[in-house]
Amino acid sequence: MQKDLSQIFRDNLNISEEDLKEAQRIKAEKGGDFGEILVTKKMITERQFLEALSIQYDMPFWPELPLEKYKTDFTDNVPIQFLKKYIMVPLISETQPSGFEGKLNDKDRQNSKENIIEYESVIAVNNPAYIQPMDDLIRILGCHDVKLVLSTKDAILFAINISYDLSRDSAEQLVQDMEEDGSSIISEIEERADLLDDISDAPIIKLVNHIISQSVKARASDIHIESYQDSFKVRYRVDGILYDLLSPPKWVQPALISRIKVMAKMNIAEKRLPQDGRLDVKIGHQEIDVRVSTIPTSFGERVVLRLLDKSGSLISLSDLGLKSDKLDLLENLVRSPNGIILVTGPTGSGKTTTLYAVLSSINKPDINIITIEDPIEYQIEGINQIQVNPKINLTFAGGLRSIVRQDPDVILVGEIRDKETAEIAVQSALTGHLVFSTLHTNDSASAITRLVDIGVEPFLISSSILAVVAQRLVRVLCQDCKEAYTPDELALRSIGIANDQSQKAVIYRAVGCENCFHTGYKGRTGIFEMMILDSSLKSLILKTYDSNQIKNEAVSRNMITLREDGVQEVLSGISTIEEILRVTQK
Repeated sequence: MQKDLSQIFRDNLNISEEDLKEAQRIKAEKGGDFGEILVTKKMITERQFLEALSIQYDMPFWPELPLEKYKTDFTDNVPIQFLKKYIMVPLISETQPSGFEGKLNDKDRQNSKENIIEYESVIAVNNPAYIQPMDDLIRILGCHDVKLVLSTKDAILFAINISYDLSRDSAEQLVQDMEEDGSSIISEIEERADLLDDISDAPIIKLVNHIISQSVKARASDIHIESYQDSFKVRYRVDGILYDLLSPPKWVQPALISRIKVMAKMNIAEKRLPQDGRLDVKIGHQEIDVRVSTIPTSFGERVVLRLLDKSGSLISLSDLGLKSDKLDLLENLVRSPNGIILVTGPTGSGKTTTLYAVLSSINKPDINIITIEDPIEYQIEGINQIQVNPKINLTFAGGLRSIVRQDPDVILVGEIRDKETAEIAVQSALTGHLVFSTLHTNDSASAITRLVDIGVEPFLISSSILAVVAQRLVRVLCQDCKEAYTPDELALRSIGIANDQSQKAVIYRAVGCENCFHTGYKGRTGIFEMMILDSSLKSLILKTYDSNQIKNEAVSRNMITLREDGVQEVLSGISTIEEILRVTQK
């Protein structure tokens, strides 16, 4: 007799009656799976949920899957979409996969050791309720004595991606194949005006698909296709750093670029002028929005593809990397009734992500929020978003002028680029609106100088701006390979760490492993400098707009600089001295 899931949650996971009743209420109102509601509401973890299902269905739970023990030849018969839709993966071995038990902890080994050794064919599932799809998969594979096991969604999706990657040619192999048969491919391309007429097995199409998919899997934000005299290079940017991906032969360049331009609905005949376009691609369960930009160079067109994962959820304020005191300060600021809050930093420093997190935190039915952006990077439910379009004269200034007649409470201006936009933003703030925007300056104090430089009067700046937040993104140390060490005195002095600080903390350096592509880093977090315009700073701005004087005054009033915030990341073991110096170099 199958055990009741609610009782398992009570007995084995100590879930309170209040949480169970709340989950039941949500299920009654909106439907859905009872256990998944608890996971979504963060009352339990996915692992705890699967452990409860393991008890209910009397099915082993494998937190990791022993991929090295199994074949991947099922990829020819089973569509990847089918496995990803139902989150299941077959593990088929020719020999009994003994020895895997060493990878599990004691509790998991006790549950699954005998099962691993006894069964040759295993299907890992995330939801044991998908009985029909499991039967279909067993029939397609033609397996007997199949053992069903539970595993996490991430482990199963990773196994699926790895299996189908291993069964496909690499981008490097495609280039080698093209080199062996180059002349026929060139003639084939020259015969067709539209590369979309090519069959899906065409080498150029496969190469473009591989470049994009490999970049997405490496968590790249951009792909660069760079033209040189006798060669061209494909690079991608991961965590803010460019890495070489591929160096195909020069003759592949025009066909590769033409293919990308066709996908982005750009003019493939125009190679003398810069062009912009966009395309959508789907890689497994990820939907990627790709912005394409081309410029002419001496040796052919240069192309940059900006990758944006639309399936990724917006991060919250607490996920930005703000320390608790700065987080409290920012949460108070964004609830101000009027004024301007500026976020500054160079391109790619995470300004837009911060502003989206801010808007999400204040997005309520009783607040009218309107944005004007270039481009709209994320669609936020409940917020009216306008895309800048210079072709029809819809500029930041023109759009902002119309927005203020739409009775907004909060306005987001993607970027203040000129005097007209700045003046309308200031007037909006002075007439009772809360305005968010970005500026391209190196630190918070320089924002004041920049506004004066484009023509805004100092008295308007001091009366309208609430705060300026400068930010940078620093790479986070890979948790699998980071190494503790004692830095020398010169390194400590260069970043401003006192000896007593270093003795109290453990400082790490980057090493590199397979999990982080041998970079030593995995992911990024923000460091911040928040300059609040109090009465002292406002008085100073009326007298001078010299950024050095403004910064010195702000520091004297306890402002934490970008470098000082970065030091805290080093002392906390999150990043390295070299990384903080790289992004905050004076």
